[in-house]
Amino acid sequence: MDTDALVLVAPRRLERRRLRVPDVGEDDAVVRVEACGLCGTDHEQYTGTLPLPFAFVPGHETVGTVTAIGDMAARRWGVEPGDRIAVEVFQSCRECAPCRAGEYRRCIRHGLRDMYGATSVERAPGLWGGYAGHQYLSRDTMLHRVPGNLDPVTATVFNPLGAGIRWAVTVPGTREGDVVAVLGPGIRGLCATAAAKDAGAGFVMVTGVGPRDAPRLAIASQFGADAVCDVTSDDPVDVLRDGAGCLADVVVDVTAKAPEALAQAVALARPGGTVVVAGTRGVAETPGFHPDHVVYKELRLVGALGVDAPAYAQALDVLASRRYPFDTLPRRVASLGETETLLQAMAGETDVPPPVHGVVVPDA
Repeated sequence: MDTDALVLVAPRRLERRRLRVPDVGEDDAVVRVEACGLCGTDHEQYTGTLPLPFAFVPGHETVGTVTAIGDMAARRWGVEPGDRIAVEVFQSCRECAPCRAGEYRRCIRHGLRDMYGATSVERAPGLWGGYAGHQYLSRDTMLHRVPGNLDPVTATVFNPLGAGIRWAVTVPGTREGDVVAVLGPGIRGLCATAAAKDAGAGFVMVTGVGPRDAPRLAIASQFGADAVCDVTSDDPVDVLRDGAGCLADVVVDVTAKAPEALAQAVALARPGGTVVVAGTRGVAETPGFHPDHVVYKELRLVGALGVDAPAYAQALDVLASRRYPFDTLPRRVASLGETETLLQAMAGETDVPPPVHGVVVPDA
């Protein structure tokens, strides 16, 4: 059997191809892709901001139904044909020291080299991403069963919400009553807001920039924000002090291509506070950032890359609880034929405002 897939052969060159769906062995599986969420990485791969030296099937936030699975894989993962699952981006050999410590993002066998949505189409069987009717799952795949009350499109939020939980709670050690500032009101910023509030944060502020972010800031309260700030018109430090009465215990910077955000994060953090940097700048410059302020405030500055299995599992539980309206996020769902236009919108290259959440549904 063959399946349709989109192959990114070069920046801005998505080709639709028919790829062979492989037969499975004892220790692997195939999933029919029902939905694949999009994030900044997707449109940066498409535009060439994050180029790869080979053609590949993008898509790393896959939700789908198992269509074929080997006996060993079924026992290891605890799933069977017909089960709906969410697929993690990183693979794990489960044997090396980082994997045994739960840090499989740094797996010696895999790591960043063969993440889902970033592996050469020439590597058999080629179906290594979610922009396709089917996706192959190797023996080292990490996956989660999707709760029965979640539709596939909403379930794709497992990825950004898992990131929000890890970046806004696990990494900084957010505690009940903490004051948290989240820089960036995109899907991951809203997810970080909900995660912090769900962990018991006493006050959460979300920042954005200008008219593009205004609709996102307008819905932030639905995800737990106590205050919002457009940094083009208001000083975020003043807004935070007015609302919370103090500076932030935790600042989570999920902005992308916003080099000045690091200075804002340092300014928002209280002495002895924690700043989590999870958004990439794309440049070396950091306007307004003075390292001495990190020293004077005795700040803990922590980088965060990716998510782990406990955060993904918790994310699916939060989604299933319906405590936050992730099912009604402003989103745009695209078929394979519409994916390129959606990626262009998410990159800010069209007159149509980018959605908070973009999703590819191959059968749409």
